[in-house]
Amino acid sequence: MSAIDKPPPTFALEDLVVITGFSGAGKSTALNVFEDTGYFCVDNLPPEMIGSLVELFVHEGSKVERAAIVSDVRGGDLFDALSVVLDELVARGVKHHVLFLDADEETLLGRYKETRRRHPLSPTGSVAHGIAAEREALAPFRARADLVLDTSGISAATLRRRVIDEFLPRQSRSKLALTFTSFGHKHGLPRDADTVIDVRFLPNPHWEPELRPLTGFDPQVVEHIDKGGTLQAFYERLDPLLDFLIPEYIAEGKAHLGIAIGCTGGRHRSVAVAEALAKRYRSRDDVEVEVAHRDVGRLAR
Repeated sequence: MSAIDKPPPTFALEDLVVITGFSGAGKSTALNVFEDTGYFCVDNLPPEMIGSLVELFVHEGSKVERAAIVSDVRGGDLFDALSVVLDELVARGVKHHVLFLDADEETLLGRYKETRRRHPLSPTGSVAHGIAAEREALAPFRARADLVLDTSGISAATLRRRVIDEFLPRQSRSKLALTFTSFGHKHGLPRDADTVIDVRFLPNPHWEPELRPLTGFDPQVVEHIDKGGTLQAFYERLDPLLDFLIPEYIAEGKAHLGIAIGCTGGRHRSVAVAEALAKRYRSRDDVEVEVAHRDVGRLAR
C-alpha cells in the first residue's frame, strides 16, 4: 500500500508546517519562531523523510500536536521529491501549511557576503550562479505556498514579528518566559541577563548587624530597604517601564526575557526586589514568571 493509499491518520497532529525557500532568506530564523511557540522542529530534513516523521506521529502515545520542518535544496536530488510528499500529505488528510521564504538577489548576496558561506548549489562557483539555480528549483514550491514572506532588506527581528503576526494562529503563541534573577555585583553579572537593574542605591541591610544574617525574604530586611519610602518610589518608576517593555518584547517575538536585579552581595536588596517583581507579574496572563536567586546562599561577610 502506497503512502497515498493509506487511510487518514488518527493522531492528534493539529498542524504541520513545511518551511522552504532560498538559502539565506531566513528559514532558520522562522524555524526558531515555531520552536519558541511549542512546535516540534526539524531543520534540513530531506523531503522523503517527512512521511517517515509523520508515521512516528501515528504511533499511540505520540504527544506531538504541532511540528515545523525545514526542507530545502540542501537535500540535493532528494529535494525534487518535495512536491510528491506534499501531495501525499494532502491525500492522507494531514493538515499542513507551506511557508516560503523569498528574498531578492541583492539581499541574498549581501547575507552570503556577511557570513562567507558557500551556496549549496554552487559550492565551488559564484553565489550568484547558485541563487539563479535555486530560483529555478524553487519556483514550483513558491507557487503552492500558503504564505510567501519576502525578507528582502528586513532584520531577523522583523521577520520574527511577521511570522508571528501573519502565520501563527494567536491561540498557539506561547507566553513570554519572564525570569527575575537576583545577584551580587561583586560576584559578577549573570551571563544570560537581557536587562540589568542596579539597586545598590537602596539602603543596605548589610551594615545593620541584626539584619546582616537575614536575606531579602525577611520582612525586617524589606522594611529597612524601604526606609524613607525609597523602595516604593523606585517601584512607582520601574513598574511603568516594565509594563511598557514586556508587551514590546512579546510583539518582537521574544520567547524569554531575563531581568537581573543586582545589589552588592546578592542577599538582601536584590532578593527583595526580585521577589516583589515576580509577585506582581505573576498576575499577568501573557507571561510565565520564574524567580531565581543566584547569590542568596553565599555567606554574608
